[in-house]
Amino acid sequence: MQVASKKPRLSFWQIWNMSFGFLGIQFGFALQGGFMSRIFQTLGAEKDAIPILWIAAPLTGLIVQPIVGYLSDRTWHPKFGRRRPFFLIGAILSTIALFFAPYSSALWIAAGSLWVLDASINISMEPFRALVADKLPDSQRSYGFVVQTLIIGIGTWIASNLPWFMTQIGIPNTADPGVVPDSVKFAFAIGALVLFSSILYTILTTEEYPPADLEAFKKEKEASKGFFTGVKEIFKNIASMPEVMKKLGLVQFFSWFAFFTMWSFATPAITEHIFKATDTTSVAYNNAADSVGNYLGTYGLVSMFFALILAFITSKVKINRKLVHMLSLFAGGFGFILIYFITEPWMLHICFALVGIAWASILSMPYAMLSSAVNPKQMGVYMGIFNMFIVIPQIVASLGGINFMYKLLFGEEVVFTMVLAGTSLIIAGFCNLFITNRAATHDG
Repeated sequence: MQVASKKPRLSFWQIWNMSFGFLGIQFGFALQGGFMSRIFQTLGAEKDAIPILWIAAPLTGLIVQPIVGYLSDRTWHPKFGRRRPFFLIGAILSTIALFFAPYSSALWIAAGSLWVLDASINISMEPFRALVADKLPDSQRSYGFVVQTLIIGIGTWIASNLPWFMTQIGIPNTADPGVVPDSVKFAFAIGALVLFSSILYTILTTEEYPPADLEAFKKEKEASKGFFTGVKEIFKNIASMPEVMKKLGLVQFFSWFAFFTMWSFATPAITEHIFKATDTTSVAYNNAADSVGNYLGTYGLVSMFFALILAFITSKVKINRKLVHMLSLFAGGFGFILIYFITEPWMLHICFALVGIAWASILSMPYAMLSSAVNPKQMGVYMGIFNMFIVIPQIVASLGGINFMYKLLFGEEVVFTMVLAGTSLIIAGFCNLFITNRAATHDG
């Protein structure tokens, strides 16, 4: 791999092409995050049981992401490169899982579909993070991750609105009890198509840098052969992770606890608190659930525009990544808390606009800070290990963390889950104060 200082600066379109696959990845995540809880409720799940139905996905991510990162660090093919083989494998599996998820006929099938979908998306996602660090000099890292976030914002907005749009063109959004509406099935099918085609676009338009010393790379790969050698190496990297990574891990824990709470409970919380609809077979509930997807799309749309602003700024001047991230998390926290106090549905656009600012920062600033603090030869495995700080809070939340905390701190109403999410984001913002490494917090 080239030394960071010798990497050429890339144009906007080169960075766009190498990141475009994230459009499809985010279609998958947005449909999963916005509508799997709706599918669970349609299949008979009680509100308090929803988090545990999500648990297989983060548990798998805890295992898959470091392994994929480790393997991609040790992969090189003259034609297919280092990260792109994993893009393709993940794309194929994700496409299949996304298409079939809304056809689940029982809760355990839906939970299994979510497990396969999340694991498959993670196979593609982690190498995309590493690819930015592979190809860009440190001075363009913030810019590169922000461009990824811009594409993610586009994907979030479009995918979150797909079921609503399907309803607008006449596809039914209601069905018999225990059957997922056709509007959701069509949305997931479109998402599957976009996921595969966008990742394929990146594979076909992006080349990767070969290892700087190919012979040394082959010898190192040969020396690390074997399953147990790989596992030992991953645990060794976890034990010796940079100090910056540990501090960022604390920020990530509270950030992703907040967003997992949103994905699990936004639909039941908002349909009940704002729309006063609880019967999952009723037209009122399904119209409200479509609207929730529409409002969730706002955070994707705003994250897109905020990322666009950040992309312009980071292409011109150096920024304080820590300060940007802290203020963005505060904005998102206030947006979540505001949901409890509003009385009109249109006000949700304001709430989720603030959440969108936090989302844009979460998807860019931590990775920019991390990429400046780790050995480039270990970028893949450390990006995978770093994603453990995403899945661990989701596991905690799934095992009762959400249900216990919102009832303990705020009350029994399900809308208090959004207040809990906001509180968690504000705590995450303050945790940025622990990060003092200037190489990580400022552009190179």
